[in-house]
Amino acid sequence: MNSGAAASSSKGSTDPEYATNLRRATFASSVGSALEYYDFALYGLASALIFSRVFFSNLDPATGTVASFATFGVAFVARPLGGLFFGTVGDKLGRKWVLVATILLMGGASTLVGALPTYDQIGIWAPALLVLMRLLQGFGAGAEQAGATVLMAEYAPVRRRGFFAALPFIGIQAGTLLAAGVFIYLGTLPTDVLLSGIWRIPFLASILLIAIALFIRLRLRESPTFIVLEEQEQISHSPLREVFSRSLINVLRGIGLRMAENGGSYLFNTLAVSFVVTTVGVESWIGPLAVAVGSLVGMVSVPWAGALSDRFGRIPVYRFGAGVLLVLAFPGWWLLSLGNPVVIILVITVAIGFGVNTMLGSQCALLPELFGNRHRYIGVATAREFSAVLAGGIAPVAGAWLISISGGAWWPVATYVFVLSVITFATTFLVPETRGRDLTLIEDASRDTADQVSQRPTPTSPRSNRGHGSLA
Repeated sequence: MNSGAAASSSKGSTDPEYATNLRRATFASSVGSALEYYDFALYGLASALIFSRVFFSNLDPATGTVASFATFGVAFVARPLGGLFFGTVGDKLGRKWVLVATILLMGGASTLVGALPTYDQIGIWAPALLVLMRLLQGFGAGAEQAGATVLMAEYAPVRRRGFFAALPFIGIQAGTLLAAGVFIYLGTLPTDVLLSGIWRIPFLASILLIAIALFIRLRLRESPTFIVLEEQEQISHSPLREVFSRSLINVLRGIGLRMAENGGSYLFNTLAVSFVVTTVGVESWIGPLAVAVGSLVGMVSVPWAGALSDRFGRIPVYRFGAGVLLVLAFPGWWLLSLGNPVVIILVITVAIGFGVNTMLGSQCALLPELFGNRHRYIGVATAREFSAVLAGGIAPVAGAWLISISGGAWWPVATYVFVLSVITFATTFLVPETRGRDLTLIEDASRDTADQVSQRPTPTSPRSNRGHGSLA
């Protein structure tokens, strides 16, 4: 291991400077993750329950729902572009300032959604402005999660990288939980009161999260591994060209890994909510409550899965999460179609809490470990955001369309979930194990020699993971 990196990764909790920087990195990443997923969950739930009536009031309810989910998917068109742009900047100039820029762009666009006029006020310009805000939000979000993932993986102690890299993703659950909680309350209001303008308040409130995230991120220091690149004058002049010429196979592996995780997340967080309310006919607060319970479980299961990946390896844990969605696909959507509130909450909780989030907990360290130091940010961003288009962006629109053309049948969406899960489950057999990899290495994990693999640190015991000793 490089001496600079070794020094940074071997420091323990007794080093005040290291402990302070690790805490700052965790908080900086967590608040950004909370804002992104608060915005996206908020928008997804609003797409399912409100926007078809506010921005597409000229359409019939079924067509309006599809159109509403289409605007939800528009952000995923911009996400790869944002990932490519900001990922390149992050590998050339550093992680910190990219995370400052993305939080401003992403959060600002979400806040402005709450100020948009409706279709009844300005006609076609209302959905046009909504699409513009979604494009700006997606462009900023395209590098937000990649940046948080890379930053924490590079800051985290080597033997506990899976656990620490997963901690900021509690912010994902917190953001989703906050948005779901808002809609549980909104679902109890009379429709005319809700549509009169109350729905705007949660979007306008995004500005509070922006302020907190900016305060923390401006005090953050650059990641240790990027500092090593600067010291050794090894920063790539063209990270984008480098990642496609040297790391295309890992980008494709990352996309495959994300199909069930990202697609499953949006299918159960948004489409399932719309399905049980508009097609099955349950009360409108049931779906958001189910998402909230799943997010509560995720606040535990994400770091738990990260810790398990430190002990048993990234791939076995990831494969288990994919297997949960694979097994749940058909029986889960059939159970949702029955309309029993308790069963709906249970199915969505298992899907999100133990299927999606088990994969996410392992993924937080796995994706950064796949790529070499010179093009890690752009590599993770490219894999994450192109998969976000193929899985997350298309999933709610395609799912709503499948439900519409099948007359409200549950099995086409179940088939969709099953196919996404098969792709990810199969991909886990094509990805090298990366646990404990030296993140200062220039080459990708697939090029590690047998000696480099053998020199990786051994896993810590469960007892040491619970203790307060060295973080290494």
